[in-house]
Amino acid sequence: MSIETSRSSPTPAALFGDLPPSTASVDAAVGRGAPRVQVAQRDQLELRSCDLDALLAPEHPARTVWAFVEALDLAPLYGAIRALEGHAGRPAIDPKILVALWLYATVDGVGSARELDRLCERDAPYRWLAGGVSLNHHTLADFRTAQGEWLDRELTRSLAALLDRGLVSLEVVAQDGMRVRASAKAASFRRRTRLEELLAAARAQVEALKAELEADPDASARRKQAARTRAAREREERLAAALATLDEIERTQAPARAAAQAGAHDKPPPGASPPSADTNPKQQTQKPERRVSTTDPQARVMKMADGGFRPAFNAQLVVDADTQLIAAVDLVNIGSDMSQMAPMHEALRTRYTQTPAHWLADGGYANLAAIDQLAQAGTQPCVPVPKSRNPAIDPHQPKPSDPPAVAAWRQRMAGEAARALYKRRAASVECANAQFRRRGFVQLTVRGIAKARTIVLWHALAHNLMRMASLGFLRPA
Repeated sequence: MSIETSRSSPTPAALFGDLPPSTASVDAAVGRGAPRVQVAQRDQLELRSCDLDALLAPEHPARTVWAFVEALDLAPLYGAIRALEGHAGRPAIDPKILVALWLYATVDGVGSARELDRLCERDAPYRWLAGGVSLNHHTLADFRTAQGEWLDRELTRSLAALLDRGLVSLEVVAQDGMRVRASAKAASFRRRTRLEELLAAARAQVEALKAELEADPDASARRKQAARTRAAREREERLAAALATLDEIERTQAPARAAAQAGAHDKPPPGASPPSADTNPKQQTQKPERRVSTTDPQARVMKMADGGFRPAFNAQLVVDADTQLIAAVDLVNIGSDMSQMAPMHEALRTRYTQTPAHWLADGGYANLAAIDQLAQAGTQPCVPVPKSRNPAIDPHQPKPSDPPAVAAWRQRMAGEAARALYKRRAASVECANAQFRRRGFVQLTVRGIAKARTIVLWHALAHNLMRMASLGFLRPA
């Protein structure tokens, strides 16, 4: 701002000249004298001495998180550190701090590494967990998405410890799926023809940039050109991955559809209508051409809870019905839950070498082949029997083609005992779903099914942490 502009600015008297005089001047005029007040002095220096431990109350949730992290097996994380005693290099950040920060941030609904970095400078709980260690959002983001295998092991290990102590039984478990919005945009989905055109253009751009980089002698320009080349190469890799994914979808589409039809029940999918006689046969055989996202090839367009269709992933949760503790999780890019009960049942048995007595799931999991598989393994499926399109047919009566386990399931679900048991599903796994949503599990900020599954594991471990604290299994540090 120039001096002339500063002089032409209106003065406070010109702006507030119409206001009545202050009370102090009126009181001075009548002989009372001006009131004595303590005015703000913001330019005064202060020196405060306070330890971080005094910032939090003894029962603060951050202390509970720290106590939970101290009970985890952090040896694999320490083993990956390359800064060693007696060798050169900067000391690494204690993995215990990073795990505690992300668990507390997940409980607090914070899913951004940049926001977590700011909170470590500003808010007392995060400052206490950081313990004065300097952090940056790059380190936080990289650590969060790199711990998928460790988180999976710790989810199993923490619940197995409660099983050994008799605090969890896993006799009755409930399963449910939740669609979470992917990071990919709907506009990033392209058909094969367009993908091939984009890939050819990307490869041509990479070759042109490489030629410019070799011909330019200036170092600064070379660095900029190298960055442009790297960005173009990454785009080429994403487009190639999208085309490879499209090939895989087309190769497995027919067998997967045949398997789904073999195991599906006689109820049409939601929103489907029976074929009519006047339907155009040509329209029945024509199918829309497959599309794949250029930014996240593993994302799929799914029907969401509000009825809309968006790029998403399908998170599967298995919860102990008595304690609401999550026993197993998975993330798939299949929008339907029909084929997810048998894999999750097998995963639970593998994790804990224990077979649940009852398995609760909603009608979307009513796959006859999966029901027969669970029954053969010693688990009673408690899944509602789909209604028949023919009102004269009782769906609870066994059909001639039903295996013995499926026939028994139909008859069992008609009884009051099975209906009463099924009511426990909403109070267990639906509650876990609601907690996930409340903590910000609405849209993913990472791309790729492996990183997205890691985010689900962070939420599952954070959920179990808070449930253990509520049940009295944990005490603050």
